[in-house]
Amino acid sequence: MNSYFGLIVIGDEILYGDREDLHQAHFRSLLKEHGRLLHRCWFIPDQRESLVKHLKFSMSDQLPVFVCGGIGATPDDLTRSCAAEAFETPLQRHPEAKQLIESQFGEAAYPTRIYMADLPMGCELIPNPHNQIPGFSIRQHHFLPGFPEMAWPMAEWVLDHKYPQQDNRFKQRSLLILNTPESTLVPLMESINRQYQDLKMYSLPRFGTQGTIELGLRGDGDIDRAFEQLQQQLIERKIPFQLSL
Repeated sequence: MNSYFGLIVIGDEILYGDREDLHQAHFRSLLKEHGRLLHRCWFIPDQRESLVKHLKFSMSDQLPVFVCGGIGATPDDLTRSCAAEAFETPLQRHPEAKQLIESQFGEAAYPTRIYMADLPMGCELIPNPHNQIPGFSIRQHHFLPGFPEMAWPMAEWVLDHKYPQQDNRFKQRSLLILNTPESTLVPLMESINRQYQDLKMYSLPRFGTQGTIELGLRGDGDIDRAFEQLQQQLIERKIPFQLSL
């Protein structure tokens, strides 16, 4: 069962600074609540070539992905058609989505709002409690509106219905290295990485505090055993450290 998710946020307004992104922090927190982790995050413009290219790569990586933005009915909303192109499936009017949009807007669904029912063939709908205009899922990619008040409850629905809650085995432990250059730690880090390949070592120098580095491990392996070994090697190499950060 995959513990990791990707996130793609689409929109010129985010990249050009007209709006601040709120999705990354929220999805990171939401995924942790469900025992999963945000593995990568991309910000993509409303540009067809970029969208198709990134969606093709994302599909090939076989990682579950949330995609926020660009599924509306205006000319700059390219996500629906780009998803169909990237996944090599026709764009067609989804009968259930069509019915939902007509029920919501009546005659005002035409001539443009109904475009939001044109979706990649074979997709499944994601219910939208805000205004009933659905998102859609195809090949573990879950396409949502860009508006947080719509996207976030829809994403929670996806997690609840498609990715059962699991215990989060990901852990992180660290200590503080004192009065030691970061380069001195490289052989030690390489040694630990070789022994515990399902964990990752990291070092974070603390600027403004001379000679202080946070050194730690993160991952879903036997982190307690690795952390004990890390401390032992630091003692053997006479590298000063403290446990409380």
